[in-house]
Amino acid sequence: MWYVIYSTDRPDSLPSRQAARAEHLARLQALLDEGRLLLAGPRPAIDSEDPGPAGFQGSLVVAGFDSLEEARAWADADPYAAAGVYQSVEVTPFKRVLPK
Repeated sequence: MWYVIYSTDRPDSLPSRQAARAEHLARLQALLDEGRLLLAGPRPAIDSEDPGPAGFQGSLVVAGFDSLEEARAWADADPYAAAGVYQSVEVTPFKRVLPK
């Protein structure tokens, strides 16, 4: 099943985000390689593809897991979580309708 991992960054977390980015992307690449990643990306803090020093307000990942518990465990092990980037993380089931 698909799950949404919706994360909100803590204030002033851009340096921590940048430091942990390579490890974070490697985990996402592993999901992609396994055919389990639907989409992933940061949520810019301003209306811009490149928010510069404004940074990001969080991240969104939609990925396949066998259970909600597995999705939560994956989110809890995120390098951004370990680096203190996230203020909060919500994990919920997601039913994909379109595109098929």
